[in-house]
Amino acid sequence: MTQDQKLEVWIITGLSGAGKTNVIRILEDWNYFCIDNLPPAMLAETVGMIRAAGSIHRLALGVDVRSGMLFELLPPALEELTAREGKPKILFLDADTPTLVNRFKETRRRHPMASEGMLVETIQAERSRLEAMREIADEIIDTSNLKVKDLKEILEKRINAEGWEDRLKVHIVSFGYKYGIPMDADLLMDVRFLPNPFYLSELKELTGKDGPVRDFVMGHEVSQVFFDQFSSLLFYLIPKYIEEGKSSLVVAIGCTGGRHRSVTLAEKLYGALREKGFGADIRHRDTER
Repeated sequence: MTQDQKLEVWIITGLSGAGKTNVIRILEDWNYFCIDNLPPAMLAETVGMIRAAGSIHRLALGVDVRSGMLFELLPPALEELTAREGKPKILFLDADTPTLVNRFKETRRRHPMASEGMLVETIQAERSRLEAMREIADEIIDTSNLKVKDLKEILEKRINAEGWEDRLKVHIVSFGYKYGIPMDADLLMDVRFLPNPFYLSELKELTGKDGPVRDFVMGHEVSQVFFDQFSSLLFYLIPKYIEEGKSSLVVAIGCTGGRHRSVTLAEKLYGALREKGFGADIRHRDTER
């Protein structure tokens, strides 16, 4: 990370049972580096270490009463963090007491402050203990009547509005039909109609990662037209999948043997996705067969 690149830091806190775990999982899907139940005294040191590493741009740290008496160190820890690394943003998860009681009964989980008394009394004690954090929070979300999908939509608007491209990771796989279809494919594209380099002796032993094969495959108009239309369709679909809450998309592109045409198209699609800022990776399943 260069000096002019900011590290986005969120402190995730709030009432037990209000949805902090769900928030952490959602942020992980959006490529936040997440650490849950971090002792408050380690805040400044942890953020400094992450910043120095240089490869992480967004960080979410879960801090709440599970740390016991250590939680009382949170106010001075936040002051130290602000002085050393800059002010973090704070997300506070809240819910009404009847909702929290029902959630604990449904999950049969023990409240981290169970020694404070009966469950309702314990929730009230935790609410009082967290009042100061609620007052300084940048964002407060009441999850009383929210499903996970609703919570995700709110987080999209309040936290991740700038980075929607990171909400879905596209996994591109090239393969050969003669070896079977990838079982985890979400979108399957057959490119066996494209001109086949396999029948040219000088290209047969190469793969779609080699320039001569790429030039041959993409040197035909049918290949160019197909790629333009398929990539346009994919760019249209990705935001729709994100709206539905999908966080991972496997796009499988197949030819006969999985060495030439499918590899060429997969590589070209991977480059187009990365150029537009989408998170993507690529795997050529059958090039070594």
